[in-house]
Amino acid sequence: MNWLTDFFGDPANWSGPGGIPMRLLEHLEYSLLALVLAIVIAIPLGLLIGHTGRGGVVVVISANLARALPTLGMLVLFVLLLGTASILPVIIPLVLLAIPPILVNTFEGVRGVDPELRDAAYGMGLRGGQVLGRVLVPVALPLILLGLRLSAIQVVATTTVAAYVGLGGLGRFVIDGFATKDYASVVGGSVLIVLFALVVQLAFTFIQRVSVSPGVSQRVRVR
Repeated sequence: MNWLTDFFGDPANWSGPGGIPMRLLEHLEYSLLALVLAIVIAIPLGLLIGHTGRGGVVVVISANLARALPTLGMLVLFVLLLGTASILPVIIPLVLLAIPPILVNTFEGVRGVDPELRDAAYGMGLRGGQVLGRVLVPVALPLILLGLRLSAIQVVATTTVAAYVGLGGLGRFVIDGFATKDYASVVGGSVLIVLFALVVQLAFTFIQRVSVSPGVSQRVRVR
């Protein structure tokens, strides 16, 4: 407990480019950019494949293989290839980490919609894109949001590795603390990362409550 008091009670940790606010903003920048890029890639692809039913097996297998890729190893590889003049060596591995849960959950969510509901939508005269946007996506939304939440938490936790290659983020407190045997910094940085992940978890829980219709939520619980 003294380590926490020493870390959070030190005014030097709250100001300057190496202070908690700046490190938090850096961590948020890396995480948010990686998550947005993953969303732009994975959700349209998941919706397309889930709606058409083509390539589903390939998607699932590829996504599961991607999950096995070591993020730290990819980070070191991209640093060697691209250098540290930009944040690309960090963003690329994070995007690759974030895509599989979003892609698989989006695909499974759309594919798992009751076929009778899909047929009823077509019977009402809706076309392919309208069926997808008005029927399939709203019903699949709980699974899609679950994939987003899993990816966001993984990205927030893994962004810590940016500090290994000299970039910023909350991981700086952990890495630098180990290097200098400043264990108050290690513990404080770890607590900040955990709190950040918990905030992300709560944020997505709130988003799901306000964006998913009660009928769909009740249907998911029954299943």
